[in-house]
Amino acid sequence: MDKNIKPQTIPLRLIISGIVASFLIISTVLGGIFLGTQTQQRFYDVEQSWQVYSNEAEKRGELLNRIWAHLGYGGIIHNFKNYVLRQDQEYLSALEVQFADFTKTIAEYRQSNPSPLELKNLAIIETTILIYMGKLPIAERAAVENWVPQKTDRLVKVDDKSALEALAELDKAWRDKRDETTATIAKAVDEGDKLVIVGFRFMAALLIVSLALFALFYLLQMELRKTIGKLSKELSEREIAQQIARKFHRAVEQSPVTIIITDTDREIEYVNKKFSNLTGYSSKEVIGKTPSFLQSGETARAEYLDLNEQIKRGEVWRGVFHNKKKNGDLYWAKTSILPLREDDGEITHYIGLGEDITETREAQDQMLRVQKMEAVGLLASGVAHDFNNVLTIILGNVFLARQDAPEDSELAHELEQIEIAAKRARNMVGQILTFARRQPGEAVSMRVGEAIKEVSRLMRASISPNIEIICDIKNLDLSVLADPTRLHQVIMNLCSNAAEAIGANKGKVTISAFLSSKKINGKSQISILVQDDGPGIPKHLQQKIFDPFFTTKQLGKGTGLGLSVVASLVHQMNGQVTIEKSDSSGSIFKILLPEAKLQQSKVRQGDLLATGSGRILLIDDQQEVVDICKKILLKMNYEVDDYSDPKKAIEAFKKSPNDYDLVMTDFVMPNLSGAQICQSVRELSDCPIIIYTAYQPDAIELEKFSPIKVLEKPADPQAISRVLQSLLGTTS
Repeated sequence: MDKNIKPQTIPLRLIISGIVASFLIISTVLGGIFLGTQTQQRFYDVEQSWQVYSNEAEKRGELLNRIWAHLGYGGIIHNFKNYVLRQDQEYLSALEVQFADFTKTIAEYRQSNPSPLELKNLAIIETTILIYMGKLPIAERAAVENWVPQKTDRLVKVDDKSALEALAELDKAWRDKRDETTATIAKAVDEGDKLVIVGFRFMAALLIVSLALFALFYLLQMELRKTIGKLSKELSEREIAQQIARKFHRAVEQSPVTIIITDTDREIEYVNKKFSNLTGYSSKEVIGKTPSFLQSGETARAEYLDLNEQIKRGEVWRGVFHNKKKNGDLYWAKTSILPLREDDGEITHYIGLGEDITETREAQDQMLRVQKMEAVGLLASGVAHDFNNVLTIILGNVFLARQDAPEDSELAHELEQIEIAAKRARNMVGQILTFARRQPGEAVSMRVGEAIKEVSRLMRASISPNIEIICDIKNLDLSVLADPTRLHQVIMNLCSNAAEAIGANKGKVTISAFLSSKKINGKSQISILVQDDGPGIPKHLQQKIFDPFFTTKQLGKGTGLGLSVVASLVHQMNGQVTIEKSDSSGSIFKILLPEAKLQQSKVRQGDLLATGSGRILLIDDQQEVVDICKKILLKMNYEVDDYSDPKKAIEAFKKSPNDYDLVMTDFVMPNLSGAQICQSVRELSDCPIIIYTAYQPDAIELEKFSPIKVLEKPADPQAISRVLQSLLGTTS
């Protein structure tokens, strides 16, 4: 309601007129009620007195007459004496009848609610009669034995004086009662006459009062019309104010932002519907509490203290809270808290306005993650080229050195350790490149058991001896369609995580493979399990372990890419990876990959290289890479023209393009790119091309240069040999 709208004051004369009218009406009504009740009471008194007179006095009079009859002439005493004197049987018979009636009369009198005095007199009379009747057998005997009257009279003589006196007392009481009742009736009738006269006077007064009330009500009506006019205007203004208030309330309730109103002690007095929908708390649950129940613990206490000081000074506070809902979920709220003031400027309340920016914040976080991934991609692109060139040199020289080292010698063992370390370094770079490119490798049909055995061999050489590596492969012919390097990387990452989970404790890592009973889209699946007996992963973290950059390891102990790389690579191979179990007894990771038919490879196994023939143009801007690749190619019996300057290499090719059977080139080089080299080669020749690079060029862009193959640095010499065979054939 608008505080500027003041209620109308009722005029004093109208109040006085109302009071007088009310007094007259109340007085008239009360007077009428009083006269009516008094008149009714008088009639009631007459009625009651008449009932007493008619019911009690008459009945008592009848009973007294009957008692008088029994005690007087012809009654019980009279007939008893006649029977004694005359010994006539008729008197005896009359006595029996009269005694029965006397007994009945006495009983009726006692039932008529007599006074104690009356009861006493009845008892005296009854006792006297009973004495007479008790001496009746003496009179009967006297009649039979014919006694002389004097003897009989002496034996049956009874003193009945007290009975007659008692009867006189009863008669007097009856007459007094009758007179009292008559006086009551007379008094009630007299008072009734007076009330009738008063009633006529009251009616006259009522007529006068009615005329006065008519005049008074007429004046009141005129005054009320004026007042109603003023009140109508006021009500109209109030209705407008209420409509504005209702609109304001609907606007607040339907507001897209949360609204909290607290007193100066920060106790909540109101929250809107948006607040309840967002937080899960109803208004009943939060009224009277402070908003501290929303705190998630992620905001520093100093910030809350600064907030309190700022709003106490009457300033508006703006910021972002990471609050907690009733169900424990967190949300971001862009919040403004401002003071509410009275007209005199005094702060009475605080209002908090909150905008749910969770989706916006998550989108920003996602953007940051994307930017981070882009940064990783740029980092990978910048590092992979030089680093993989170094690894190419190391692995190539190790391979060549192992060809000359005696089998099972200490030198062979040391070279194997170098190879293992270099391959682990290659896998680490591969993890980053996987996220940078997110492109699948070349899938081939391969035995799962061979990949597991190779991983177990590398793991045994790279982990502490307290951890036992167990391979459980019942069927060595189980095969899947996958990129060998990627599958090797997946199993290697899972085994490394398992070994790190066990740590310095004694334990074991079991790698098993078998045909799964589960089919996906009608296709049989191969299950690969990696099991450890470490401490397990807490349940609340199991949903996050495949997220990029999420790690439970200490700072500097892990990148958070291991399991995310595993998930990415398995997905690229059309498979699934899950955590089957993780508790205090250890963890089990399960990989499901579609089963594939095993294709027989014509490539020789082991460290021996398949040889071929042909002239190869080798181009790489790193001279060390050129040197090691040339040595490996020469060992395969190929002729090699090598260049570290791509421009000179193309000039040589243009002079005699038909002299070369294959071009093997790096892709990213200064002055001239791999794509430009391919373009120049195709303008002059259709010889095969091998792109040997740390990057993953766009396959669609390279298709126009077919026949062409891509080898990722650092590639094993066997992989180089297989690609050369596919393009040039073999001589061995």
